[in-house]
Amino acid sequence: MKISTKGRYAIRLLLELAQNDRNCLSLKEIAESQNVSKKYLEQIVPLLTNSGFLKANRGYRGGYILGKNPKDCKIGEILRVTEGNLAPISCLENSPVGCERSDVCLTLPLWQGLYRVICDYLDSITLQDLLDGKLKNTRN
Repeated sequence: MKISTKGRYAIRLLLELAQNDRNCLSLKEIAESQNVSKKYLEQIVPLLTNSGFLKANRGYRGGYILGKNPKDCKIGEILRVTEGNLAPISCLENSPVGCERSDVCLTLPLWQGLYRVICDYLDSITLQDLLDGKLKNTRN
């Protein structure tokens, strides 16, 4: 599984808003601060707005604010909104398992376990956890 720029930028956009403590920010400001394309953010915003992660304020000094408290914004939920399903293999994208070999597949439990670990991990982390630095960089 590989998270696309859409998912990564969505998290960065929401973190930018969370750091600004409920102040409205324009997409232009966010794009400049995060060094990403405003046009690309324009494609992500409707997904985040429709799912309640963002609220838009129109008019003079308008922009975007978080639609939820950062402690209620689970990374797994954000990625499901932007990426779709987080399944590591296609046969797990639907429930029940969408594979004609699922009854005899010896590897299915492996992939189901990986999927469970991915979901549990991403659903255990919130924007607030990232803001608070609760995750440490473990890459050497």
